[in-house]
Amino acid sequence: MLVVTPASAADHLVRNQSEYLKAARGLQPGDTIILANGNWRDFRILLEGTGTADRPIRLVAQTKGKVIISGASDLRLSGAHLVVSGLVFREGHAPGKELISFRRDSKSYARDSRLTEVVIDGFNKPDRRDEDIWVALYGSDNRVDHSYFANKGTAGVTLAVIRPRGQPQENRHRIDSNHFGPRPPLGANGGETIRIGTSEESLSDSKTVIENNLFDNCDGEVEIISIKSGGNIVRGNTILQSQGSIVLRHGNGNLVERNVILGKGKAHTGGIRVINRDQVVRGNYIEGTRGTSFLSAIAVMNGVPNSAINRYHQVANARIERNSFIDVARLTFGAGADAERTAPPVSSSFANNLIASDKSVIEVGADIGGIAMSGNVSTGPVPATLAGVERRSVTLTRAANGLLYPQGLEVGAPRDLRVLSAAEVGPSWYGRDSAVPGFGAGKTTLVSAGQLQGAVAASASGDILQLAAGVHRVSEPLVIRHPLTIAGQRDTTIRFTTPTLFQLEEGGSIRIEGLSLSGVDAPRAAGNALIRTAPVSTIANYAVELSRVSIDGMNGSPDFDVVATTAGTMGDHISIEDSSFSNVSGKVVAAATETGMKGTYGAERIAIANSIFRNVASIADVLRGGTDESTFGPSFALIGSEIAGGGSPILALSGVQDIRIEKNRFTRTGEVRIDHSVGAPLVRIEGNQFLATPAPKLAKLYPQGSPQVVMKDNVMGEAQ
Repeated sequence: MLVVTPASAADHLVRNQSEYLKAARGLQPGDTIILANGNWRDFRILLEGTGTADRPIRLVAQTKGKVIISGASDLRLSGAHLVVSGLVFREGHAPGKELISFRRDSKSYARDSRLTEVVIDGFNKPDRRDEDIWVALYGSDNRVDHSYFANKGTAGVTLAVIRPRGQPQENRHRIDSNHFGPRPPLGANGGETIRIGTSEESLSDSKTVIENNLFDNCDGEVEIISIKSGGNIVRGNTILQSQGSIVLRHGNGNLVERNVILGKGKAHTGGIRVINRDQVVRGNYIEGTRGTSFLSAIAVMNGVPNSAINRYHQVANARIERNSFIDVARLTFGAGADAERTAPPVSSSFANNLIASDKSVIEVGADIGGIAMSGNVSTGPVPATLAGVERRSVTLTRAANGLLYPQGLEVGAPRDLRVLSAAEVGPSWYGRDSAVPGFGAGKTTLVSAGQLQGAVAASASGDILQLAAGVHRVSEPLVIRHPLTIAGQRDTTIRFTTPTLFQLEEGGSIRIEGLSLSGVDAPRAAGNALIRTAPVSTIANYAVELSRVSIDGMNGSPDFDVVATTAGTMGDHISIEDSSFSNVSGKVVAAATETGMKGTYGAERIAIANSIFRNVASIADVLRGGTDESTFGPSFALIGSEIAGGGSPILALSGVQDIRIEKNRFTRTGEVRIDHSVGAPLVRIEGNQFLATPAPKLAKLYPQGSPQVVMKDNVMGEAQ
């Protein structure tokens, strides 16, 4: 707690916005404004003045963490030597496009100023598609440190260095010792955690330092740190279980060194992507990542000849040295090579790196004669055409810092790297365990017939509602606002007379297991749904799980869907296992409501396994439009299932990035239709029977990208 000395005229303790406005006029070097503890709602803060290095102007909390900025609020800094500390932004949203901005307007910036021990936690606009930046760094020589930023669910960068068109000056900002907490997949472009510049001024230097930060489950999009300027340093950071990579997207002469990236086997965890000239990537440690292609542990890209400033400049004079790649899924040289990206890397080197994997993880996608390779060691297979990488047997030992090092070999990352913990970064006074209880984490309640509506309303996050045997009739939508499990036995049935049975709202997720659901009593009108996501945009990503359920009688009206997604909502996953579906006039999974052309989609992962579909119009309709390459998904899997009868197409998958259709039997169904639209999507259609069913139809909608298609061991034939 800051102790206010009554005799100090430079300290102004203010208790409301009127007092703040009065105190903020004519601030002098050494002045401090102290916000009284409490909730400051709808507070648009302007801190303006010119302090000095030894006498800055300060805006502080009376007690760190006890001053909550909420509602429609924001903060602007303008002048020099300003310091803001101890504030918490929570339960609100920015009224404009920037929450904390190091400028007053387009002509008045902040310099030599600091944001320290500040929290922004879930401070999101109501619509996830409405873009804003949480921290916008303008001017020069500013610092953001020891702060915590988490749970950004809307479009827009968490922290961005803004370099306006026509202003190529060096920024020299420092971003250090922060904790960047969980950020769920956005399902669209614009989910970076940090971005330095944009393409317009990317050929000039920013010289910003990103140092000693912890990135924890930052899954917004494929670029965790997006460098779009030159002369920057990314050093000593820890990236933990975060989907995406450090991406040298635009700009030259950047340094990426001594970072630790731990994927821990999580899907889409990446490493470092190299584009442009004079990049140095050295002394980094990458372990347990599962990304491939652009998300490889190291991805050296092909460029576009005579590239426009916003496309892909050719890699030249890159130095990739003394890095460790341990148990990674892929290293890719010539990543992204296609009809447009035909310029291979030149005048570059890959030296003294350690690649530790029992599998073949090196992929060469283009001519890499321009990369001189020397002194590299791999424990796994090496492409025969790749010189400068020696396969050797290596013993790895885990050191005191938790990282693996080779015995008797001086290759790979330095042995004095540090893995940062949450205790070492961010504000020490703010509790950072914000996990929402998942399915099954709460109490179990036995629910008799006629009590389901009240039981849902009275439930808490993670609860299980165990339905008694018999018929449970529902006449109003069951509104779900948190993770909830509804369970029963095969002789437990829910029948409903409402257009939608389960309505997911903000924060809602549903798991249904071991019971039957019948739509025979639903209204005879088009567009019914068993489960429907929120009618308006939601911030939290939902989940839907169906296990051991039986669904029937959903054909009394047209377009009766089982799971119907809506635009502006995003599913973490939709999973169906060991279930049966009969007489469904619509789609089992309807996920084609995001019809824009910027890569937006409705669910990250859709997985169906060991299930039966009879007389179902469509198993799934999934759409990701456009050619944007900034997202991970969606992914779709249909495995070990039986499909008999149904409409055409029985499956419609457009823009899906990862498709597995394996070990299924299709009998007298419509075709499986797959459209490729972006990147290098992977399609595996293996071990299926297509009986009295057309062969799968695959089409490529755009020239970009090179789909990877595996079709084998499928049987075409007549039905018995």
